Amino acid sequence: MNSLQVNQALSVGDIETPGVLPKLDVLRHQSVVFDMDFGLRELPREPGLLLIRGARQYGKSTWLQQQIRATISTFGPGSAFYVNGDELRNQEELENSLKLLAGLFSPKAAIRRIFIDEITAVKSWEQALKRLLDRNELPGILLVTTGSKASDLRHGSERLPGRKGKLDRTQYLFTPLSFKAFESTCKGRLAEEDLLPAYLISGGSPPATLSLLDTGTVAPYVVEIVRDWIYGEFSATGRSRELLLGVLQCLYRFGGTPTGYAKVAREAGMANNSVASGYFDQLGDLLCVTPATAWDASARRPNRRRPCKFHFINMLAAIAWHPAHIRRPNDFLALPASEQGILLEWAVAQECWRKAALSGADIPDQMSFWQSDRHELDFVLSPNLFVEVKRGRTGPLDFGWFAQTFPGGRLTVISPSRFETDHIQGITLRDFLLM
Repeated sequence: MNSLQVNQALSVGDIETPGVLPKLDVLRHQSVVFDMDFGLRELPREPGLLLIRGARQYGKSTWLQQQIRATISTFGPGSAFYVNGDELRNQEELENSLKLLAGLFSPKAAIRRIFIDEITAVKSWEQALKRLLDRNELPGILLVTTGSKASDLRHGSERLPGRKGKLDRTQYLFTPLSFKAFESTCKGRLAEEDLLPAYLISGGSPPATLSLLDTGTVAPYVVEIVRDWIYGEFSATGRSRELLLGVLQCLYRFGGTPTGYAKVAREAGMANNSVASGYFDQLGDLLCVTPATAWDASARRPNRRRPCKFHFINMLAAIAWHPAHIRRPNDFLALPASEQGILLEWAVAQECWRKAALSGADIPDQMSFWQSDRHELDFVLSPNLFVEVKRGRTGPLDFGWFAQTFPGGRLTVISPSRFETDHIQGITLRDFLLM
């Protein structure tokens, strides 16, 4: 069904006919249904504007259709309508669609909501909303928008000051499944020793997880959707697919190692470091990769002039291009220790980002690392909180230097070893993911 047919059904409260809410039709036949918690457990009843952004293949559209069903079930026919941004050619079509729907709500509807899926597919969408809100043509309506570009939370929101209502919070990042939710769903269906590597290669993506449960592998179609999405976004901005592949190859080669934009540009065959920076900026906007800046311990702040580490914060995207074609838990376990170590570090980066996003941090993907001539720590969470990731076993004697270097600091070492001292705690990756 197109949006017109869907809205005709919603106006009379028909949410059960196949095709009205197609994502929910699929859920009825799935072996499991996932509970996606990204910090918005219940929609507000007040009017306003919600901006929900997240990578593809993590369940945004399914969640949105669940909210449409819940709204119609609770508040009756004509209380919710739907717009698909992928069906609209420009901002004028978006504006006209919203004006039409604003006049179709049932007079009995105590709550009025319009759900706009993939609004970021509409160029300059915020201009259409600005005109409508300035003219008060969406009175008493909650607009719930989803999209796949994190930059929208900054740029789109900045262009709508004072127009998002009086909601306590208007911006959310749609995060992956937590390991706790993954484990509770998959335990008993996957071997105990496969749970952690399965989570790493699924990235907490519901479709990837479902294919692992049903077939034992991340299905090729899931990988291709992720790759096609990213290729398409880069093509839309005029960037080269070949150069994108060069950047991704650098990520796998230099993962875990501080690397400057100039080096990436040289290795990927780019004109200069500014071009390389643009590719990383777009990967960041798509919630796939983030730079971790060097931490200046004496100044207690990041030093952005030094080389960065580049972390995937979307493990499914990291797996999609991995040269080893990792699709099964055993594929991960068969990797050389050095390559496993890089993926473990990225998994910790994803989890740090996920937790920061849930807490509503302004810049959840802002990360730092610390390095001296002799030592290095992978993550600086605050001036006194540090995290180090080790693939092999380790112990407190390996970090005897820490207390002298950072008096009053606290270090968490993620490795197969558990231990604790006054300043250092050793925990496993599973422990960290369940914290």
